[in-house]
Amino acid sequence: MAITSTKPDDGLFRSSLISPTIAESLAPTYILRSLRRSDHESGFLGCLQILTKVGSISEAAWNERYDWMATKGEGTYYIVVIEYQDKVAGTGSVIVERKFVQNLGLVGLIKDLAIAKDHQGKDLGKKLLEALRFIAEEVGCYKCILNCMPNNVGFYARCGYEQSGLEMALYIGEQAAEERTARRIS
Repeated sequence: MAITSTKPDDGLFRSSLISPTIAESLAPTYILRSLRRSDHESGFLGCLQILTKVGSISEAAWNERYDWMATKGEGTYYIVVIEYQDKVAGTGSVIVERKFVQNLGLVGLIKDLAIAKDHQGKDLGKKLLEALRFIAEEVGCYKCILNCMPNNVGFYARCGYEQSGLEMALYIGEQAAEERTARRIS
């Protein structure tokens, strides 16, 4: 039975939004918890490199972004981490979008789901998606949506997601040229 963290916490959101059922379904060596300010040193950014270019982010820049999310972005950013031996083994986010449609509804945008290579194949991605769905339900979202690469559609379908539309992107500035080059190569 995995546990939720017992360390004094500077977590991004309250621990009551971590599903005890999902946390307990993990192997005992894994901890399901909120992102912490200290995760700059715990491999969080390295885990995200599985998805895309992260860049060189100083601890000061990390702290500034984290503090903004924890204060000005409170109630919007929910970043979940699976910890293994004091290192980030996986992460995923739900960003709550406040809408005017659907009677001022809330939509959970699932983002940046990543499992470190040496922890893949252990259903951690599925558990993270379940944890993010739990948060979305707890904060009142009427649906969760996500974008993914075509090769990941099967995984998300097995987790209960359905295709609904098509993603479009417009890259701006330096990022535009980098993305066009990367897409031509892959």
